[in-house]
Amino acid sequence: MPTLTVLATCTVHMYAGDHLPPHFHVRMGDGREALVEISTLDVLRGSVPRRELRPALEWADANRAALSAKWKELNP
Repeated sequence: MPTLTVLATCTVHMYAGDHLPPHFHVRMGDGREALVEISTLDVLRGSVPRRELRPALEWADANRAALSAKWKELNP
């Protein structure tokens, strides 16, 4: 599970051989986790409030092409 970035309140990860749709995992400092779809930045699973996910979503929005490329690399 590569760590893609470490932010102040969370880390962003992506798994190899993961299920569709293409997504990434946001793990909060307290262990809570959310799955976020790359193309829409919609939360697929998890109970982390969107306001707490804001730093990760802003990072993902700015790095969407890199996230898509990493997904294709890890999930051919």
